[in-house]
Amino acid sequence: MAETMQTARDVLTPDALAMLQAIAAAGSFAAAARAMGMVPSALTYRVRQIEDALDVLLYDRSSRQAKLTEAGAELLREGGRLLNDIDAVANRVKRVATGWEPQFTIAIDTIISRATVMELCESFFSQSPPTRIRLRDETLAGTLEALTSGQADIAIGVTPDGANNTDVHSKPLGTVSFVYAVAPHHPLAGAPEPLSDALIQQHRAVAVADSVQRGRGLSFGLLSGQDVFTVGSMQAKLDAQLRGLGGGNLPRCMADPYIEAGHLVVKKTERLQRQVSIHYAWRGGKSSTHGRALQWWLKQLESPTTRAALLEQHRRHF
Repeated sequence: MAETMQTARDVLTPDALAMLQAIAAAGSFAAAARAMGMVPSALTYRVRQIEDALDVLLYDRSSRQAKLTEAGAELLREGGRLLNDIDAVANRVKRVATGWEPQFTIAIDTIISRATVMELCESFFSQSPPTRIRLRDETLAGTLEALTSGQADIAIGVTPDGANNTDVHSKPLGTVSFVYAVAPHHPLAGAPEPLSDALIQQHRAVAVADSVQRGRGLSFGLLSGQDVFTVGSMQAKLDAQLRGLGGGNLPRCMADPYIEAGHLVVKKTERLQRQVSIHYAWRGGKSSTHGRALQWWLKQLESPTTRAALLEQHRRHF
């Protein structure tokens, strides 16, 4: 009796997708088989079943290693996404049963005080909830994108103009003032004020990279043709400017201790200094449908003291 041809739905099971991830992690069929407690021939047979059902080759058989073809690499990428989706469904089902989210992800812009965030996490964990917390460091438009793409449950440190999605709710944290600052040994430290764009353009700027994954990122204060040193966070930008590696606008709340100590010099510029309204945002409908972790974080953020600390308390203390 002839064997019935299996379809893609028959072979693309969560176990099969996890097997492909295991092969990629191990680097070879033999190593993956050992890790999974299988004989190599059984693993090879399962891979061939997937290939036959999809009518593609997933691995380059001319290589001793488990080298993926382009089709195989695409299946691995999409398979990882499907497994994440399955986990998300399981998490949602579990939340319905318990009220607590199994995992709660917070996207935090690098302008936000990490010390205050850690204090909030400490307070959250003191209740012994079943929720695992995951923090994501983001910058500029990437902070909101993490929320709108479903990769975060709440975003702290977004601009209000970006939070106009109908499924996104936002409230203000406060306003951040920026100052143009350089190290005392930087060439612009002794330049006459106000600094013109033409003068600033001759010197390197330090900029924070936008963590947005789709579309164009945001940038502020950069001049056309200016040399730019790009770093990954606002703290790294501060460190670079303290070393005299460039100039640029810094949040006053982060720069003040270094200005007072003489490690940074504030310079007036022809351009007006920026003041930015910073918000926090979350997805979802009525508050009655929110998980208990989201309810807890939103309650903490109602406190004016907490909101101010998130923007201002950048000195580390333990």
